[in-house]
Parts: sequence; structure tokens; C-alpha cells
Amino acid sequence: MSTYKFKTTKIKGKDYVEVNERIKFFRQEDQYKNWSIQTEFPMLTADEALCRCTIANADGLVVAQGHAHESKSNGMINKTSYVENCETSAVGRALAMLGIGIDTSIASANEVETAIAQQNATPKTFKQEISTAKKEVQDDKFQDAITYMKSVAKPERKKALDAVLTKYGETFSENQVAALNKFL
Repeated sequence: MSTYKFKTTKIKGKDYVEVNERIKFFRQEDQYKNWSIQTEFPMLTADEALCRCTIANADGLVVAQGHAHESKSNGMINKTSYVENCETSAVGRALAMLGIGIDTSIASANEVETAIAQQNATPKTFKQEISTAKKEVQDDKFQDAITYMKSVAKPERKKALDAVLTKYGETFSENQVAALNKFL
């Protein structure tokens, strides 16, 4: 039985083991000698990544796997490092599935922090988008377009929007066009 003491990060009163701690433990414990950690990306695009981590014993038998998904648009760090974050999370989850560093949770500190940040993020509502777009108006054309779009039956709104954009599209900002598209 190991006496290794994991360093933890406290988040909302709960201790979480970071991935680097799980990896250090795995690499130094004799019971995992000659075991492997392998990662692969079943999906990797310019905007998102899906990583699978496989841990195999000395005989090559798969003993644990972990998966992670990251989007480039999810936070400041992911803008440049979504692939790396994805791989780290998958490794952390695979090690957790092996039973390493899971006294309180399978999730790593980074995963918990990211989840909390996503929960606290409030996406703009439709009314907020319309309000922002209205502020950009120099005249009444945008307000007239909104009034017109509201008056058109839903099945006909695509044609109505096309007509509005043909007539006034060059005068509307991207936010205004996006707001009008919300009526479809």
C-alpha cells in the first residue's frame, strides 16, 4: 500500500487532485512499472478536440481508458491550447479510472474549474442581442425591420428577411443582421 500524499486544489470546499499529481504517482509506483499511457485523437478539428487515453499494463492489456472533449471557444486558455487541455483531461480521467487520485472525485481540479466557469457564464439572451443591435442604429431602418419581421407569419420570415437585407443590408452591422436572423 502506497503512502503517497497527493497535493490537492480546493474548489468550493472540496479537494481535487491535479493531473500532474496523478501522473507523478503512476510513474513512480513499482506496481505500474512498464505500464503505458497512450493518447489518440478520434476527432481533431480547427475548433474542437476529442481525446482518448488508454492505459495498458506491462503485458499490453488495456486496464483503463478516459475521454475528454474541448472546444477552442471555451475560455482564454483553450484559444491557443485546446488540444493540450483535451489530452491532459483524458489522461487525468484514465488515471482516475485506474483508481489514482480519486479520494473525492474523478474530475481533476482543471475540469472542475472549467465546469464552474461554464455554469457561471451567461449567454446573451435574444432581448440583449436586439438591445445591442438597436444601440448601433443611426436611424429608424433597423427598428422598422424589426417591426416588419414581427408582423410576418413565421413560414414567410425567410423571404421577408431576404427582402429587408436586399434593401437595407449594407447599412446594418453584423450584430443587427444576427439579431434579425433570430426571427427565423
